[in-house]
Amino acid sequence: MTRTAELAAYAAETAGCERCPLSATRGQVVFGGGDPDAQLMLVGEAPGYHEDRSGEPFAGQTGELLERLLHAVGLQREEVYLANVLKCRPPQNRDPLEAEIAACEPHLFRQIELIRPRVVATLGNFATRLLSGRPFGITKVHGQEHEVTLASATVVLYPLYHPAAALYTPSMLRALEEDFARIPALLGRPAPEPRRAFEPPVVEPDLLEPTEPVRGAVQLGLF
Repeated sequence: MTRTAELAAYAAETAGCERCPLSATRGQVVFGGGDPDAQLMLVGEAPGYHEDRSGEPFAGQTGELLERLLHAVGLQREEVYLANVLKCRPPQNRDPLEAEIAACEPHLFRQIELIRPRVVATLGNFATRLLSGRPFGITKVHGQEHEVTLASATVVLYPLYHPAAALYTPSMLRALEEDFARIPALLGRPAPEPRRAFEPPVVEPDLLEPTEPVRGAVQLGLF
């Protein structure tokens, strides 16, 4: 089965998702869309009013701004893949709840697994915290790329302000434009090497002190 067919099959499977109570209030599942072979995947927070009606991610003014940002760096909407942390609109566009994120997380990771992008740009706090595994807000980490392993693939994670938040904040929009300008360079880098699990060094038994246990720890920080 081709990647396109696999994504289409998974989209059909999630169309009737009832993993959380949002299934009772949504208009429809907004699975995601774009090029199944995209090197750049952009992940937002959740569908809004326009997305819930159209079934397409990043619609309305937010979508128009995103398309302008992509065009400025030589990309078209059809060349990237767009998705959200949640596939269903929260009532009144409230923030996603932890239980909703946990229920929907497998859908997003399956999309990443199928598409295997080179760069995953997280738009806003919720996508950044989920995919980085760190609690830092987007104001602190935007524009700072890091290699991470998502769905068994090593990718460049690139946190950005969400276009919806930048629509009415000129300073945030300028920062978003500057961060977007670096995307072509990130896409032009060699693909990240798969990360290897930590393997402790082999120590000969006769070199160990009998009363001292061997201790080892590795901590990898994203930010």
